[in-house]
Parts: sequence; structure tokens; C-alpha cells
Amino acid sequence: MTDLRSNLALADDLDEPPIEIAAVTDVLRQVGKAARAQQLYASNNPMHVRAMKAVGESFKSLWTQVPSLELQITDSTFSLQGHTVIEEPGRTSDSLPWLFYKDGVRELTMRPGFEDEELGVLLGIVQLTRLAFAEDDDMLTRLWEREFEFLQYKYVELSTEVGAPLLAHGMVPGTTIVSPRTFESEESEVVSSSSFARMDEYDSTLYFLEESEIDYLQLEIRNDFSSDLRSRVVASLLDTYECELDPTVREEISATLEQFFLVLLSLGHFGPAAYIIREAKVTAGRAQSVLHTQRERLLALGDGLSDLDAIEQLLQTLETTALKPPQNDLHDLLMQLHPRALASILGWLGRSRNAELRALLESAASRMAASHTTELVQLIGSEDRVVAFEAVRRAGSMKTAAAVPALAGVIAKGTPEMRVAAVTALSQVGSPGAMEAVVRALEDEDTDIRIAAVRTLATRGQSMAVTRIEACIRAPGVRDGSLAEKMAFFESYGLLAGDAGTGFLSAILKPRGLFQRREPSELRACAAIALGKIGTPRAIEALQQAGSDGDLIVRNAVTRAIRGG
Repeated sequence: MTDLRSNLALADDLDEPPIEIAAVTDVLRQVGKAARAQQLYASNNPMHVRAMKAVGESFKSLWTQVPSLELQITDSTFSLQGHTVIEEPGRTSDSLPWLFYKDGVRELTMRPGFEDEELGVLLGIVQLTRLAFAEDDDMLTRLWEREFEFLQYKYVELSTEVGAPLLAHGMVPGTTIVSPRTFESEESEVVSSSSFARMDEYDSTLYFLEESEIDYLQLEIRNDFSSDLRSRVVASLLDTYECELDPTVREEISATLEQFFLVLLSLGHFGPAAYIIREAKVTAGRAQSVLHTQRERLLALGDGLSDLDAIEQLLQTLETTALKPPQNDLHDLLMQLHPRALASILGWLGRSRNAELRALLESAASRMAASHTTELVQLIGSEDRVVAFEAVRRAGSMKTAAAVPALAGVIAKGTPEMRVAAVTALSQVGSPGAMEAVVRALEDEDTDIRIAAVRTLATRGQSMAVTRIEACIRAPGVRDGSLAEKMAFFESYGLLAGDAGTGFLSAILKPRGLFQRREPSELRACAAIALGKIGTPRAIEALQQAGSDGDLIVRNAVTRAIRGG
């Protein structure tokens, strides 16, 4: 309850600002945009000139409401009489409050006329401070070097070394000091405020920070120096693209992005290049009042790289490059390509000898094919055999049910290698439609296709195909075929038919009729192996009855089948 009363009392003590906070916020936002323009463009650039003009007009509008603007500064905010006007969290060079705060500046006071020339001088100092090295002058030193007429600042002397020169002049560390030139209506006296940090409240040694605080500062410094400024520049350009409706400005930004994109590709900086494509797509869909030609130019960044010549040239370069996994940046770039690039990726995947590149292409092809199934199905019928083969293989590994008709067409008209691959892919898909296509392949004219089809049906446990397999065994095709084909059909029949197939196989192994002639030795031996696959007591009994068969081939097959059963 005491804390609540204290907070209410503190809120009552806050002075009401002389103007609306929103007006000051708008001015400071314009200052922030001008600071970014100062960072990105030369002083004669139209973007820079426009930003400076906008902030000047904002100040002139503000002076009609107040005679001056006095801002208090913390590490993340600009405040007006205790009310937060702008908050920019994060102690980085992108935060204007932090740039002032870290060098001791705690208060800024601006008067009419500041926006004419001194604003540009201040923004120049801000830019120099952003780029400064440890041994360069800090912001406070640069402010001291200027004779500001319409700007006054107050700062805290941060020196804590014993015998520092300021102590000789009676300036105690932690005291708030007014800038050298004051306004005519004010006396140049030293002002101290309890709201300002006083360094004399801390240990007056060089190492007054806790070890955990030092570790935190070091981590933040490393993060700041390791951050990718290229992505920030791209984000700034695209933000400007969204805000500016002038077609000339948008064309200039598009040209800059195109040139920057080519530079990044030539240097092998694939992460930022992927970022440009991705964010350009977002901007093309989000920006207001974008002409069709402007939108197409943004989207062309990724589409151009997806063209056959461009993607082939990129992959050829990567083929001869030693890639060290993980190559997340390159994978990210490949994922930004247009679906038509899938053909080039699949074709290169079938020809590449670079193991690291193949791993990247495998992953990219799988993800691209999963997102663009129609494109994958079309490539199954490609005239490029390498592309078609990889598309068939990919359709099987991804269990793409939509590819079943195309795979069935490959079985009917493809080359022997492609037809076997199609049967394997249909087996991996495993849908009813896929299995029906495999069943039709049992009567194919090619022996390898028939063997692959019947083994696929047995592996998938497709008992509905037993009747078709039995019909094939009865037909001259299998009976007159190779031993490998006979074995494949009989073993598959035994696995799928179960005990119901014992009678059919027993009749082949050892006919019961007086005038029935025996089947050829190979056929009887295959029947024995199939009975062993069934393995039921009835099947084993049939095998035992044939154990004394006079044909050595049959007798050996029966022995192996009984042991296996």
C-alpha cells in the first residue's frame, strides 16, 4: 500500500508537458529518419535532402507551440519533463539515446533556428560517433569543438581516474556540467540534478563493475560487432521503398538492390543475397500504390537467378568449390528460387560429384518438391533423362500420391531403367492406386519389370494380388521364364497366399493323380521354396511327403524349405 501511495505521489509530481507528447515524438522520429539518411546517402542525394527538409518543417511547426525543447536522456529513451517521448531499447549504434548517453550527455535543449544549420552539424557528429574506433574522439569531445548557438547540452563527466585533469578545475566526476555556450537568458552555472547518474556513488576505481556485468558488456560488444550490417542496409532501403511513393525513388532503390545482389553473389555471400530476395517479395506484396512494373522488378531478383543459364552458372561454380557443412546460407538461397529452378537442381543432383553440394541439393530439392508438387509431377515426363529419373526417385521418397498416374505412364513407355525406378517409386508411395499400377506391371513384357513388380507386392503385403500372381504362375510366361523370375513369383505367392495356397503348390510339387505328369524340376523346386515361406503345419507336411523325391534338385529344395519353415 505504501508503494502504491509513493507511485501516485510520484505521478502527481510529474510536470505536465507544455505540448502534446505526440508532437515531440513526431519531431524526434523525423530526426531519426534524417540520421539514417545521413548514414546512407551523400548530402546532395535527393533522399538526404528530402529527409532534412522534413525534419526542418517539423521543428518549425513545433516552435509555434513552445519556445524551446528540453529533452532528458537515458540509455534507451528521450524524455520531456519525465514523460517518455521516444524509446529505443538495445545498446547499439542504431539507438540515438544510447549514442548520447554512453558518452555522458544527459540533456539536450534546442531553440528556434537549430534546424537551419546546427541540426546537420549534430547529425554529422552522430554519424562520426557511430563509426568511431576506441581511440577516436567521443561525442562529447566533438560537441565541445563546435560553437552551437541554438543547442545547449548538459553532461556528466565520466572520468574516475585519480588525479584526472577535471579535478584540478573543481569539476567532480558525476557532476552535471552545462555546455560552454549557454543561451542569453540563462546563467552559465553548474546544475546538479538527482535524476542524473552520479559516478561518485560508485567505486572510484577502474574496475568497479561486477564480473557478471563485465561478461555482459563483452557479450554485447561481440554481438554488436558481429551483426550483419548488410541486412540492415537492405532493410533500410526496403523500408524507404514502402514509405516513398515517388516512382523515381523506388526505381533508384530497385537498381541499388539489383547491383548489391550481384555483388553479394559474386563474393559468395549467399545469406544476405537470400535475405534480399525474401524481403523484396514481402515488400512487393505489402507496399502501397506499387505499379505493376515496380512489383515485377522486385520479384525479378529471385526469378532471374532461377533462369536456366543463371542457376547453371551458379551450380557450376559451386561444383568446383570445397563446401564445408553446414551451408545454411546457400541452402537458404536455394529455397528462395522459383519452382522452375527445380529442373536444374534435379539435373545437377544426378550429375554432381561434389558430395557437399549433393547433400545441399538433396535437401533443397526435397523441400522445393514438397512445396511444388505439380512442378515435380511434370518433371517426371521431362525429356532430360537425368531430370526425369531424379523426379521419379524424389516422388517415391516423398510418397507423392499425385505422381501415381505419371509413374504408371513411365512403366508403360519409359526406358528399362526408368521403368524399374517407377515400380520402386510406386512401392514407396504405397497408395491403393499405386499398388493397382504395380499389379498391372505383373504382365509387362520386360522380365525385370515383372520381377520388380511381384517383389514389391510381396514386400507391401498386397494379398489382393494373390489371384493375379497365381494366374501368372499358371501361364506360360513364368513357366518358360528364367529361374530368377520363377523364384520371385513362387516366393511372393507363398508370402501372400498363406495356408490357402498350400493345395496349389502341393499339386505342383507332387501330383496325386495316377496319370498326371510331373512338372519340370525347377518349377517343383520353386513350389517347395514357396511352401517353406508359408510354413504352416499343412505346408510342412506336404514338404515332408516330398522329402524322398528322386530328383536331387527337388530334394535339396525340400530340405532347405523344411529347415526354413
